[in-house]
Amino acid sequence: MSKDMSYKGVMSRRNEIMKKAVGIDYDMFEGEGIAFDYERMMRETGYTLEEMMEIQGSTGVGNTPLLELKNITSLARKFAKKGKGARIFIKDEAANPSGSFKARRAANAVYHAKKHGYKGVIAATSGNYGAAVASQAAIHGLKCIIVQECYDSRGVGQPEIIEKARKCEALGAEVIQLTVGPELFYTFLRLLEETGYFNASLYTPFGIAGVETLGYELSREMRELIGRDPDVVVCTNAGGGNLTGTARGLMKAGAEATQIVGASVNLKGLHMASDQQFNKKSFTTGHTGFGIPFATWPDRSDVPRSAARPLRYMDRYVTVNQGEVFYMTEALAQLEGLERGPAGNTSLAAAFSLAQELDKDKVIIAQETEYTGAGKHIQPQLSFARKNGIEIKFGNPREEIPGESIILPQHPSLIKTVDIDLNKIKKSYIKNCLENNHIREVRDEDMEFLATDTKSDLAFVKKIINQLK
Repeated sequence: MSKDMSYKGVMSRRNEIMKKAVGIDYDMFEGEGIAFDYERMMRETGYTLEEMMEIQGSTGVGNTPLLELKNITSLARKFAKKGKGARIFIKDEAANPSGSFKARRAANAVYHAKKHGYKGVIAATSGNYGAAVASQAAIHGLKCIIVQECYDSRGVGQPEIIEKARKCEALGAEVIQLTVGPELFYTFLRLLEETGYFNASLYTPFGIAGVETLGYELSREMRELIGRDPDVVVCTNAGGGNLTGTARGLMKAGAEATQIVGASVNLKGLHMASDQQFNKKSFTTGHTGFGIPFATWPDRSDVPRSAARPLRYMDRYVTVNQGEVFYMTEALAQLEGLERGPAGNTSLAAAFSLAQELDKDKVIIAQETEYTGAGKHIQPQLSFARKNGIEIKFGNPREEIPGESIILPQHPSLIKTVDIDLNKIKKSYIKNCLENNHIREVRDEDMEFLATDTKSDLAFVKKIINQLK
């Protein structure tokens, strides 16, 4: 008897398909309510830090340069108060084989797939992760399929996404391009079931743990350079895996005092699943359209429990605007001789502003860069925005309206981060936990889990729960 391959039929088997494709029985980590054993999941299904370093090193991943941006630091100090203006460093993750930090996530996932006898890997992504998975699959001799949300209903694709598809294909992957909408997850599930390939999800313990090596390297390298840990590390935040893995690596290095800042591009008002708004944004990752939803409900991902849980580790969450990131991308090229993709410079734009708040003897790190290519350059992105009715001009970035305008700073002093109220985000997360788990009475174990998962305490959790009641 043939299986029902309709949308409804495939979606009804999603848990069965996922369990087989990931090879993890998530039930073994579950409690009776909201809580689950996160650390056990990371420990029993992941790899030790030493194992990850060995796995990544065998394919040329990791140990990327940590560079001091002396000219950009000097520029920031011109606008800082006397005695302010921290030293700005950047971790050049574009040096990885596929050109981004996501090579660290892919290295672990693909290694695990090969070790357990899978013939191929599949990932649903329109970003750098697809290229990372394709690169690692090529090294390990596995087949690779990348399912990519690429076009709107007119068949118009964003230049950055098309560039990433080109890179995936160049690395030997089969790329299946789709229009924006619910067919992405359906197609992904159907392919996993038909092929029996490994689900190289961004959100498994393998993927998140892979980024721990990055955080560990940051601590080790700063200790070698200045004899202590960095004061602030700024992580571009989308689905939360980048920040989660980096923070965990810093903690494993003993860098407990380092402040972890998440930074996202402000795309407030744009809906990521809207066909009409799909091409109204100039950033396909690292923006609030992913950063906010995944922070307030991380388990919306393609696995039962996401290993990316940014609220566990985030000390501060800030946004920057599109025009500011484009400006800092140009500044990095012209002042430091580093031409890198705009999306990876979200953390740099934030670091440039935040450095002006810190004393001169402090150190702030923009935690990653990404490769650049034809569709990732500033000009094709701005030209595409103009074709889609977006006004491009110089002025004050605070006046930028996502989907209507991109405002490049008239002057670098206008680059300023805007803080997001983390307590508001945490309240939304707790609310989602209660509603999605149909909880009426919250157990003590759930209270403790929520306090840990929001980097707060029991008093805060109880206060929020009483407000929600």
